[in-house]
Formats: sequence, C-alpha cells, structure tokens
Amino acid sequence: MNNMENTELIRIWKEQNAKIEKTLAINELLLKEVINNRAKSSLKSLIRLKTAGMVAFVCYLLFLSYILVYAFSHYSSAWNYFIISVSAIAFINIKGFADYTRHLIWTNRIDYNGSVTEIQQQLSRLQVSIIKHARSMCLQFPFYTTFYLSDAWFPREVGVGYVIFQLLLTGSFVYLSYWLYKKHTPENLDKKWFRQLIAGSGGESVRKALEFYKEIDAFKTSG
Repeated sequence: MNNMENTELIRIWKEQNAKIEKTLAINELLLKEVINNRAKSSLKSLIRLKTAGMVAFVCYLLFLSYILVYAFSHYSSAWNYFIISVSAIAFINIKGFADYTRHLIWTNRIDYNGSVTEIQQQLSRLQVSIIKHARSMCLQFPFYTTFYLSDAWFPREVGVGYVIFQLLLTGSFVYLSYWLYKKHTPENLDKKWFRQLIAGSGGESVRKALEFYKEIDAFKTSG
C-alpha cells in the first residue's frame, strides 16, 4: 500500500469519525431535550407541593401567633409550658416556611439551557436542602407533648404515675427526634424507607429528576 492510499484511507477515516461525532452530539442534544422535559414534568409536582405547603405554613403560623398573643395577654406562670412549647413549634415552622420559599425559588430558577453537570448540581443542592428541612422539622415533635402542661397542676398536683408517664412520653419523643435528626443525611438516600420519609417534603420529585440525567451520563459512557 503506497503513501497515497494511506493518505486517502486516513482522510476517509477522519471524515467518518467526524460524522459519527456529529451524530453522537446531535443525539446527545436530543436526549438532553427529552430529559429536560421529563425533569420539568417531575418537578411540577414539587412546585405544587411547595406552593400548597407555603399556604399551609402561613395558616398554621397565623394560628400559632394568635394563641401565643392570647397566652401573653392573659399571662400567668401557668402559661409557661404552653408559651415555651408553642414558641419553639412556631420558630421551627417559620424556618420550614423559609425553606419552602427557598426551594420554590430554586426550582423555578433551574437553568435547563446549561450543561448537564450544572443542572445536576442545582438539583443536588435542592435535594440536600430538602433533607436539611425535613431534619429540622423533626425537632418540634417533643414540644407537642408539653404544650398542655401547666405549673398550676404539674407536677405537684398529679400522682407519681402521671409524672413518670409524662417523662417517658416526652423522653421518647426527644429520642425519636434525635434519631430522625441523625438519620436525615444524603448518605441514606439509597435506602427506600428514607426516600419515603422525605417524599412528603418533595425529595422524591428531585430524586426522579436526578435519575433522568443519569441517562445522559450512561449515553456518554456507551458512546
């Protein structure tokens, strides 16, 4: 085979290689468009969830504010358990409302025209924030076991049995909150029970969107 034939073969190989690369690039763009639409569809449920959640947070916070104002306007030491408990619940739910607002803003600001890596980074940030939100909401559970107490009758006017019951009840909720707080980490996303746990905060919608973009990574690898 002479040099002229070698040169011609190299030229044909380069042309074919360029065509293959162009075809792969077009296919990747088409796949990205399909994946973007699927991700947007998945995140629509997240937007609806966060919007409805913000309304629910506002209603609940208004209710908590009303009963706190009532407690302060009729203050006596008998209200101490109530005021501390409800104030803690209100503070945690204010943070929850702020989280939902931030999640809604982040979801609407996802730039689907950017690179796949950038989209994945935005979704991952949203996913981590949802986990942190769910974790912080667990901290309110013990206060639902103390808001009804009053130092006008507890503990001096109740029997030892009730005191023990109350301590066990509150203690168990403290432990539950601590356990859930420790379990709310991104490392547990591979566990089905944890994914179900954060689904109510929108974690499932984001997880599905991230899974879609893994198809593009798989396409690049296979290509």
